[in-house]
Amino acid sequence: MSVPLGVEEIADRIRTMQIRGAGEIARAAAQGLVIAATESKATSVQNFVSDLEGAAQALLHTRPTAVSLPNAIRFIMHRMKSFAQKTVDVESIRAFTISTGQSFINSSKMAKEVIGEIGARRIRDGDVLLTHCNSSATTSIFISAAKMGKRIRVFATETRPLYQGHLTVKELTDAGIDVTVIVDSAVRHVMHEVDRVVVGADAVAANGAVVNKIGTSLIALAAHEASVRFFVAAETFKFSPETLIGGLVEIEERSPTELVDEEFLKA
Repeated sequence: MSVPLGVEEIADRIRTMQIRGAGEIARAAAQGLVIAATESKATSVQNFVSDLEGAAQALLHTRPTAVSLPNAIRFIMHRMKSFAQKTVDVESIRAFTISTGQSFINSSKMAKEVIGEIGARRIRDGDVLLTHCNSSATTSIFISAAKMGKRIRVFATETRPLYQGHLTVKELTDAGIDVTVIVDSAVRHVMHEVDRVVVGADAVAANGAVVNKIGTSLIALAAHEASVRFFVAAETFKFSPETLIGGLVEIEERSPTELVDEEFLKA
């Protein structure tokens, strides 16, 4: 059993953060399983399930903190394995798995749009907003508010060391929204100008705790100090089931070379 090249490419792009944002990661993982189902050469249902399990494992070990990724895989794999108990036809389970994967992708995109509509109602005309990192759910809120005719201004942190905030700036600028990019350490300095903070989430624990890009807690503290309302935009597939039984969300630690070069580390 070998993992299809398309799945390996998606896993590598998630691992190296070419695919970013919890929602995009979940959809990419689902697409990876669709590719695995499409390209499987299995001649039995048992072998087909084995092929999909191999692809799932390749995807699971890429970004541990983004709970959306294992949740997307669980969504597809659980349904596929249940269907496997009812059929001996490989083409039937292939079609079912592809349909299930596409269903997850489509419903997650719809969820983003619904969050945009609901979140936009919490934004007032003339609001100054602040966001951190790059969240498709958050940008959906801002763009939906702008489409409603609300005049808004956004502060976007650059989000070091990989500058995901630049992606947010481009998305909002392309939508005609007034955006100011700030260094991460300037958040407390500008908070007195901000009406609302809106961020995304990598994971949400059973007790309501939010896990997001490093620096989010400092922004929350600055908002609390300034009595600025703080909102988190997240789809339900970002809720961590392990935390229901006392499990912790694993926090990913990236390579030190994202901060400094190899020569600095050797000094």
